[in-house]
Amino acid sequence: MTKPSILTVDDVPQVSAAVARDLRSRYGPSSESCGRRRALKHWKSNYLGFPKGLSSSDLTQRAMAQVSRFGAEVVLANDVVGFESRGQVRAVLFGSRDIEARALIIATGVSYRRLEAEGLETLSGRGVYYGANASEAGQCEGDDVNVVGAANSAGQAALNLARFAKRVVLVVRSGTLEATMSSYLIQRITSSPTIEVRYRSEVRAVRGDGHLKFLEITDRDTGLTEEVASSWLFIFIGASPRTSWLGDDVVRDSRGFVVTGHDLLNAGHPQRWPLTRAPFALETSVPGVFAAGDVQLDSMKRVASAVGEGAMSVYLVHRYLGTI
Repeated sequence: MTKPSILTVDDVPQVSAAVARDLRSRYGPSSESCGRRRALKHWKSNYLGFPKGLSSSDLTQRAMAQVSRFGAEVVLANDVVGFESRGQVRAVLFGSRDIEARALIIATGVSYRRLEAEGLETLSGRGVYYGANASEAGQCEGDDVNVVGAANSAGQAALNLARFAKRVVLVVRSGTLEATMSSYLIQRITSSPTIEVRYRSEVRAVRGDGHLKFLEITDRDTGLTEEVASSWLFIFIGASPRTSWLGDDVVRDSRGFVVTGHDLLNAGHPQRWPLTRAPFALETSVPGVFAAGDVQLDSMKRVASAVGEGAMSVYLVHRYLGTI
């Protein structure tokens, strides 16, 4: 048993700062560069303590500076390929090595769902993007931009892109935003003179020679398809968790989200909790393995809540270690 805890971070590196502060953690394995997916959401306007907002890249850099200051060792550019329980030891497996510990916190976040449209894969990264970061937003200055999605991430992206673009068109499959987007974002979007919401529509195809040039957008009610000239398409249609590496021991729902806490005792999930005590909040079906952030079933999908769960997981790890 090498260290009391492992933090597997790919979602919000702020979680690692909380863990490194309160536990003598020395490892922060990451499946990809820390915070890459979060960095795709460029601007945080409602994060507590930053009334003017701050960029995701800045938030990530601040968090990683804290991780280093608290003494955690960050392992980057290593694919996590598996997980094993070895008695009371929990092991995270890489291709040619593994790291053992008495407790594990899973914060591997989510990956963007792919839009099914003709020509999309060919032009991915060439005018078609999943998410929007600062550099891409700046390149759209004076252009028409299309954003696909109806949740908060799409709304935040549309507002950020509207700071640079001549016009932003939000392409929405449903006939309303109220069921999927926060009211403050809807108000800002509908009051913006440079943002248009195109309801009951979907992108069916994209075309271009080396870079996006045209979109084909279909009206879902009439079936009519319109060709639209645009060099920029940003897609926010949901996300899937990266949890296949956990194997069968850690209970997940049909979409791959990790089941934690009292939800493990619900009849709708496999009954695999092995102890007489009830699972701690955030604890998975494997005692001593916890999940924080977007990777959890029914999580709030917010940075602030994920960071709070990271801090909470520290307390729960202490409680768990007191039982073994």
